[in-house]
Amino acid sequence: MIELRNVTRHFGPVTVLEGISLAAEEGAFLALLGPSGCGKSTLLRIIAGLDRPNSGEVLIGGREVSELTAAQRNIAMVFQSYALYPHLTVAENIALPLAMRGQTRLERSIVGGLLPSARIKRTEQGKRVREIAAQLGIEPLLERKPSQLSGGQKQRVAVARALVRDPSIFLLDEPLSNLDAKLRVQMRAEIVALNRRIGRTFIHVTHDQAEAMAMADKVAVMLGGQIAQFGTPRDLYETPVSRDVAAFVGTHPINFTAAATPDALPSGFSLPAGILPTGSKTFIGIRPEHLTPSSAGPVKGRLVHLEYQGAEMLLDLRLEDGSIVRSLAPGDWHAAGEGEEMRLGFAPRNLHIFDAATGSRITVEGYGRDGVKETARCA
Repeated sequence: MIELRNVTRHFGPVTVLEGISLAAEEGAFLALLGPSGCGKSTLLRIIAGLDRPNSGEVLIGGREVSELTAAQRNIAMVFQSYALYPHLTVAENIALPLAMRGQTRLERSIVGGLLPSARIKRTEQGKRVREIAAQLGIEPLLERKPSQLSGGQKQRVAVARALVRDPSIFLLDEPLSNLDAKLRVQMRAEIVALNRRIGRTFIHVTHDQAEAMAMADKVAVMLGGQIAQFGTPRDLYETPVSRDVAAFVGTHPINFTAAATPDALPSGFSLPAGILPTGSKTFIGIRPEHLTPSSAGPVKGRLVHLEYQGAEMLLDLRLEDGSIVRSLAPGDWHAAGEGEEMRLGFAPRNLHIFDAATGSRITVEGYGRDGVKETARCA
């Protein structure tokens, strides 16, 4: 288990991390998700022992490790750049952590390599390297140099080098961002399968919310150096605790109306009675996938842009007040073309309502995903 207690990090006058408290059970797959500059990589470096917090505690297995070096923590890190040595073969790159840990400086030298103890250790290390290479399907690559490998092969070698010394925790710093889309999906599945197979804790830093939600058991959304929400991928998608989290999570950006009250709704946008709380202004959010073409839908506008993407069609409508909303339609849906007037429908349970002043989620009795009943579809 790994636990962070009120971790804070400053760089001069700039606060990068502010009061981070977080826990991951043994064997869990945790994602740190957030935009560039939110502090997620700094937090990963603190866990690894490559940086130290200004205050707070880092515990691994119940033991405070803030004063321990990276080498003393038994943690393996996989970097975005792979960090493979170009002059070494794949086998030598994978074996390097074993050599650094298991051999003396003399045994690692050219002369020391002739010692019987060095030969025995190299034989044992070679066996371990082949075992790990077999697990990741890279045995045929062991004699190649990194320059002879594809991006996906380099990534597997980097994972093998982390895996070879049996660490207690794996830290992944955006390891898939350099891969093409198809290979990224494949490697995503392989890393998740590895986590399930070896039962070690994985902490994965990424700015790609689709990647985080597909791979992780729990996700910590980091915004402005703080954890904005921590929960399962379903929690983040269906019940975001704030407008900022709702805006960040989702394959397609969520639509927000202007600040509204029950008596003053955005032009071209109607809602069932009682769905908005009285006495305060609210932002109404609805995801494009929950806003679909309907001849009698309450959202009325004019089509200004459409994109065909195979299984789905992205539609942008301009409402009467000039605002733009995005909708998803099936790929076989046909429109007359840009400029067409059309309507969109939605189910009230798919609305997300946030206080306009604080940005916090509002629960409305009987509506929303944290409500108690389903209403008729607004279509």
